[in-house]
Amino acid sequence: MTHHFRFTGRSAAFSLSLVLGFAAAVPARAVEEGGETYREAFAGKFLVGAALGRAVIEGRAPGVQGLAARQFNAVTAENDMKWENLQPEEGRFEFEVADALVDFAAANGMQVTGHVLLWHQQTPDWVFEDEHGDPVGREPLLERLETHIRTVAGRYRGRVHGWDVVNEALNEDGSLRDSAWLRILGPDYIAQAFRMAHEAAPEARLIYNDYNLYQPDKRAGAVRLVRELKAQGVPIHAVGMQAHYGLTHPEDMADVARSIEAFAASGVDVEITELDLAVLPFPEGSDRGADLDENFALQEKLDPYRAGLPEDVAALQAARYAELFGFFLDHADKVSRVTFWGVTDAGSWKNNWPMVGRTDYPLTFDRQGRPKPAFHAIIERVRAGN
Repeated sequence: MTHHFRFTGRSAAFSLSLVLGFAAAVPARAVEEGGETYREAFAGKFLVGAALGRAVIEGRAPGVQGLAARQFNAVTAENDMKWENLQPEEGRFEFEVADALVDFAAANGMQVTGHVLLWHQQTPDWVFEDEHGDPVGREPLLERLETHIRTVAGRYRGRVHGWDVVNEALNEDGSLRDSAWLRILGPDYIAQAFRMAHEAAPEARLIYNDYNLYQPDKRAGAVRLVRELKAQGVPIHAVGMQAHYGLTHPEDMADVARSIEAFAASGVDVEITELDLAVLPFPEGSDRGADLDENFALQEKLDPYRAGLPEDVAALQAARYAELFGFFLDHADKVSRVTFWGVTDAGSWKNNWPMVGRTDYPLTFDRQGRPKPAFHAIIERVRAGN
């Protein structure tokens, strides 16, 4: 099957050469045997990291922990620093897995970003309820938020370099999301959270994190939010651009560069926080972002590569990744970190979103931990001097 996609912008010629160059199968050369690493290739440009799931943190994913330690110099917990895992019941904190991640990072010279202090999802219901199950009042919720942030960020002060303080607070049109945080606390809840985080960990880098920030309306909303926070004297140091992209979106990769430039102009750095590049088609009606509420029935036509990733699709993905990293390298003075959301295709969340049971291939290491054409394309991009 031949797949037709359009690459745009100044990287189109380079992308075409990659499609041709990586059309042949890549030898099954495991990274464990040596070879180049992201750590080495991007030294002096920006950090390259990965999100680790619990199986990797606990050493239950054979070889992946070692692969991550060799390849990456930054790390994020995929789920184990989220509220539902750290404080599932009021006052009962469970730090074992998060502690293991921080220890692993320290042992391997990796910078830790904590993810996440405030989010409308993966937060237990008790946070927003009183003893009768009714919506809690503003002051009790503020107290719970402060206790959580003080306990979590304070525990890792000096060991966690930065925090995704607030996650996904914007709608696609750039307005504030109608969440329990907004309904109960009002629009100043974001400023409150950043101030609490700064008090708990004064040296930490504080980040606003969201998806689809390449889209003009949402970009404008995030810029507006950053400027409002800074005008109030609220400490915010970076915008985290989640990058859950695909072979056809963003339609114009230059939109990513435009957002990087817009956020930098608003007075903050940019971090690419959740990078993956899906090869599967999206169902009609999906926002192609990262909204966990999206849930579609599995359809065979939307899961076409269960038997394996075709070589031509792998080549297209490689070209797409190379184009994207070209923009990151062009803006290396504004981008401080690029973090893949996972290590290998086997552990990617995209296998189960927005429909459970699909077989996706969004990362740069395959299910056996071997480098894919995308890995080599990215390395070639940086080695070529951009």
